[in-house]
Amino acid sequence: MAVRRVVPNIRSEAVQESREFYGLLGFEEVMNHGWIMTLASPSSAAAQVSVMTSDKTAPVVPDLSVEVDDVDEAYAIMRESGAEIVHPLQDEEWGVRRFFVRDPSGRVVNVLSHR
Repeated sequence: MAVRRVVPNIRSEAVQESREFYGLLGFEEVMNHGWIMTLASPSSAAAQVSVMTSDKTAPVVPDLSVEVDDVDEAYAIMRESGAEIVHPLQDEEWGVRRFFVRDPSGRVVNVLSHR
């Protein structure tokens, strides 16, 4: 299993203001589903930040997202380790397969792969 990218998730109701703020740092909007907006650097697509008002299908807003090349393998590893699964492994309508797991500090990590 390999990590493809790590994206911080910022919970905010000020989505437009966040778009403008991060735009000043050179980020551009690359995805917007209404409840989540992702901004990326045009020169380095893996440099991203997501702004979320909520999560459409999960009980909490994750603190960060980790995209891996094999989410099923990551899920099996986390379950075998005894880590707390906060949101079960499932396919989402917007083209990702994901689950949430709590890290030792209590942060919620969204682990995903694009389908």
